[in-house]
Amino acid sequence: MTESQPPKVYYVVFCTTSYASFDEARTQDPAAIAAHIARSQELHAQGVLVMSGAFLDQPQEPLSTMGVLTSRAAAEDYIRNDPFVLKGKVSSWSIREWANMFA
Repeated sequence: MTESQPPKVYYVVFCTTSYASFDEARTQDPAAIAAHIARSQELHAQGVLVMSGAFLDQPQEPLSTMGVLTSRAAAEDYIRNDPFVLKGKVSSWSIREWANMFA
């Protein structure tokens, strides 16, 4: 990015699940994990989902995740149609606009 070039804008989806850990989610709902991963891989292959994953550094907190998407509409679709959201396993979520200074 140069001073004359605006930064590339992405949309970051943050979510907090009702699971205590990633291991708990994997044990209690392997089908939802598989569906979530398959959908994420498909969106990544389409170039819509840049990256996603779970936060692992706060084991005393519920499992939290994030995804970085290329548009607000893609971010909204990503969260609203996520298998864990559809099953009622996401207790809260938000979308934030983010500027990548290296793009």
